[in-house]
Amino acid sequence: MRIALIGQQAFGKAVLDAFLARGDTVAGVFVVPEAAGAKPDPLAAAARDRKLPVFPTASYGAAEAIAALRGLDVDLGIMAYVLQFVPQAFCRVPRHGTIQFHPSLLPAHRGPSSINWPVILGRTRTGLTIFRPVDRLDEGPVILQKEVAIGPDDTVATLYFDKIFPLGVAALLEAADLVVSGKAQQRAQDESEASYEGWVREAESRINWASSVDIVYNLIRGCNPAPGAWTTHGGRLLHLFESRKIAARSFAQVKGLTPGQIAATSDQGFTVHAQGGFIEVLRCRFDDGKKIPAGEAGIAVGSVLGEQPRPV
Repeated sequence: MRIALIGQQAFGKAVLDAFLARGDTVAGVFVVPEAAGAKPDPLAAAARDRKLPVFPTASYGAAEAIAALRGLDVDLGIMAYVLQFVPQAFCRVPRHGTIQFHPSLLPAHRGPSSINWPVILGRTRTGLTIFRPVDRLDEGPVILQKEVAIGPDDTVATLYFDKIFPLGVAALLEAADLVVSGKAQQRAQDESEASYEGWVREAESRINWASSVDIVYNLIRGCNPAPGAWTTHGGRLLHLFESRKIAARSFAQVKGLTPGQIAATSDQGFTVHAQGGFIEVLRCRFDDGKKIPAGEAGIAVGSVLGEQPRPV
């Protein structure tokens, strides 16, 4: 099989490695242009190390991008972790068109933060989809899907790197074979089941300690490692990462505590009250600093998180 790979980052590199390992020809690799002084993209670096043609592409609708793909004479285009818009004028150039990876069970969780939202919303399952890209975001016909369980303590990191990432690489290989052999059975997405969520950014990742402990815990793990659920302490931003949820079993455990109040500290971290229980924080970060063990944060029992306004 002769393919063109469109993508970036570690997932794109893993897909490149997988196709090459089984003897396919990667005729060219299309990547995001690298900013001056930025760390080399893993996919672009790996392609250059293997002496493969690399095409930094700012716009896939540009005539030069379409001409470059046409000149490669490939059987299939493979989109592996692509955040740019890729128009049909580009996607339809390969003999068998183009397929795309998306880390959710489409049509659920269309959009750019599709790994974060199922965790934040407390879902117990998600997965990945290989589909045909169209000129609407994540709305093309489905070729195949793989489901994974979301464990009660999964974070975005464990869900993606331990489950979706390796399964997604294998799924792209499987889907490519189905498409090129003519055995793929495509089905339209059911719009009655569709949902779209945008980026999880600062507004979406702010912790409301008056929410239930389940909601707070899901937000923290759904923003770990990025963007990091946040609150404030002493006029500074405080991002929370590794943590544990502890249910309150009686009124006596929460008597006298207000939401966001520090109930206990230890060498490992600090414990915060939320409605219905506690969050034991094990790793955190102040402002734009480095992540540190929460036991080193210097947060005292009785202080209240989130009372100060967000720093300007």
